[in-house]
Amino acid sequence: MPSASRTESAAGTFRARHWLTALACVLAGLGFGAAVWLRRGAEPAQQYLAGYLIELSLSVDNVFVFALVFEQFGVAPSRQRLLLFWGIAGAIVLRSAFILAGLGAISHFTWVIPVFGVFILVTGLRLAFARKAFNPSESAAVRFVTRRAPAGLAALLVLEAADLIFALDSLPAVIAVTHDAAIAIASNLFAILGLRSLFFVVSGAMKRLRFLKAGLAAVLSFLGLKMLAEPWYRVPTGASLASIAALLALAVGASLLPGKGRTR
Repeated sequence: MPSASRTESAAGTFRARHWLTALACVLAGLGFGAAVWLRRGAEPAQQYLAGYLIELSLSVDNVFVFALVFEQFGVAPSRQRLLLFWGIAGAIVLRSAFILAGLGAISHFTWVIPVFGVFILVTGLRLAFARKAFNPSESAAVRFVTRRAPAGLAALLVLEAADLIFALDSLPAVIAVTHDAAIAIASNLFAILGLRSLFFVVSGAMKRLRFLKAGLAAVLSFLGLKMLAEPWYRVPTGASLASIAALLALAVGASLLPGKGRTR
């Protein structure tokens, strides 16, 4: 019994540490937004906060996929930390590179904006009507890698492939709210900053957030429509920020309400 108590105590300390780290990262992200507001004004700050919320919601979706990958490959908790480091590093590099490339394309070819709008609207609709979440075991490519590489290496390769997919989603989403490269990359970095701790905080609670994907689908669909309408009407940044925040808050709030089949 004493050993069991010590194990439970260590697990509680571990969770508390990651809760605090994740909270500190969120506060740092919001603090940077306040600094942008004071230094550059309301419009850039609202663009940053809208981009931050988008990137943060996509990062939570990253957590869900990371958890599935680790479960599929049977990665031990002690090895998950190292793989998370490389997975997060890959997410930062890919998202930043795609954002810079996308902003460069927009500066030379304005017709790219509606194209991005169509892409992100389709992504949102696909997410909304998907019957089930991505499962690594159902992918032929994942099964091929599994049979030919050690579990740790195979898991890392799948994580980087997932990073590539999320980077493609992230690019038009953040460009929908800002064309400022510094603001876009900063929102990306601060959102991913606490992803490692966020994984250990929410990976076990993802089933409770049952409406989060619906909320993210609504956000992406809204951004896609916003980009399609941009040649004729530019939605104010404040309205975009309020809409994104309201959709995500509604999704999380609805998830936390008691429902059928839920346990207390």
